[in-house]
Amino acid sequence: MKAKVEAALNKIRPQLQADGGGVDLIDVGADGVVKVKLTGACGGCPMSQMTLKMGIEKVLKAAVPEVSRVESV
Repeated sequence: MKAKVEAALNKIRPQLQADGGGVDLIDVGADGVVKVKLTGACGGCPMSQMTLKMGIEKVLKAAVPEVSRVESV
């Protein structure tokens, strides 16, 4: 499952990098919880929670149905 999540994140990264940010995969739990770290401009952006839930989580759930939620660490 980790490989699928990483592949889905690779599709998201160009959009984040265009705004000076990025995302690193920290962990994929057996319960479907994906932990990521927002980096660069995304790390301190006031819109980072919206990016996390409406962007990253939405894409990951669509690409990898086993994902239950995405958390920022």
